[in-house]
Amino acid sequence: MLDKNKIPGHIAIVMDGNGRWATKEGLPRIAGHNAGMKAMKEIIKASDILGVKYLTVYAFSTENWKRADEEISGIFKLLVFYVDNELNELHGNNVKVQILGDYSKLPGLAAGRIKKAVKTTKDNDGLIFNIALNYGSRAEITNAVRLIAEKAESGELSAGEIDEETVGGFLYTGKRFFDIPDPDLIIRTGGEKRISNYLLWQSAYSEFVFSDVLWPDFTPGEFEEAISEYQKRERRFGGR
Repeated sequence: MLDKNKIPGHIAIVMDGNGRWATKEGLPRIAGHNAGMKAMKEIIKASDILGVKYLTVYAFSTENWKRADEEISGIFKLLVFYVDNELNELHGNNVKVQILGDYSKLPGLAAGRIKKAVKTTKDNDGLIFNIALNYGSRAEITNAVRLIAEKAESGELSAGEIDEETVGGFLYTGKRFFDIPDPDLIIRTGGEKRISNYLLWQSAYSEFVFSDVLWPDFTPGEFEEAISEYQKRERRFGGR
């Protein structure tokens, strides 16, 4: 039984295992991504019901461009389909959609749908659903350093004023963009135990839960089990 007073405020997920799920089922890889979209929809609902304030999902990384063109094209077609079919429900449930990453580099149709989702839900104040799209944490940190350097060159900021708060403020999650708190819990499905260039700065004191379940099979029940594991831990943030 979950302690409703200890629900993590921010949960981030690496949704891993779509391709392996499809292979296991004897289906093309894109079928795995389609099944993964359905699983994501259920986890968004569960997050809302449980009272999670921020849910961040790793949807497409800067490294995913290395995949086959057919798979990449299929993923973005699914994204368009998802927005077309789910946006009204998300908006009706007061969910706010935000994007971490540079989605301007996506194919035009997909970028347009993302822009529509962000614009439609911008005034909602329920669950904040962050989609890491064309996102890589090293690129994010590099971009933050570049922006800080520009401020220093223009005289708006001195070297002595640069601290952790300054750097964090220029990340996609920072005050310059969205002011999203660091994740309390990061869940990775699919059996792999690595972070894969995801929220490297923000995860400094996050709790990690690794699940062997492939993402399309990751149910709200599995989600609650991960939160239950989180609730058993004592977070000391480097203290005793």
